[in-house]
Amino acid sequence: MKLVVGLGNPGPEYARTRHNVGFLVADEVARSLGATFSAGKFSAEVAEGRLAGEKVLVVKPRTFMNRSGEAVGPLLRFWKAELGDVAVVHDDIELEPFRIQVKVGGGHAGHNGLKSLNAHLGSPDYARVRVGVGRPPPRVDPADWVLGRFGRDEEARLEECVAQAAAAARAVVEQGAVKAMNLFNRREGRARKGED
Repeated sequence: MKLVVGLGNPGPEYARTRHNVGFLVADEVARSLGATFSAGKFSAEVAEGRLAGEKVLVVKPRTFMNRSGEAVGPLLRFWKAELGDVAVVHDDIELEPFRIQVKVGGGHAGHNGLKSLNAHLGSPDYARVRVGVGRPPPRVDPADWVLGRFGRDEEARLEECVAQAAAAARAVVEQGAVKAMNLFNRREGRARKGED
């Protein structure tokens, strides 16, 4: 049993905001597995599929970002899954826009969704697919920045980024976090060099 958890806020007013990129990636992972979401009993929407012969649950907490752990913690315990079975997809203002990075563990860097997960899972040692949304412009509050929508001129890059982040999440499930890091973090490094 593996879990891919996309972080975001429920409701149409938050759709396609920077903070909800985790939901966009979860939607793409579920689509690639041929799975559809339904409301679960753990304050989350859950889609069930199979990947590499193993059951995969794609999860979108419905608790709002700062209470994500209240949905994921009980779900993890119900399915008797381990931290090593979890891949969390979230926005990250410390990465340049549309950059993907896979990592395991670390701090929450002020991200309320990760803060809640760490508290309810009892440890930060789960795999993360970080999706860069960039730092806000001067004098723009970070909270306002992440709750803002992507610009129309960013749509093509966003779609490409979501597809890549979904592939990274699938790689964590299929090959493990270390192999996913080697594949996707190096790929980003080469891409950046090519752009210079």
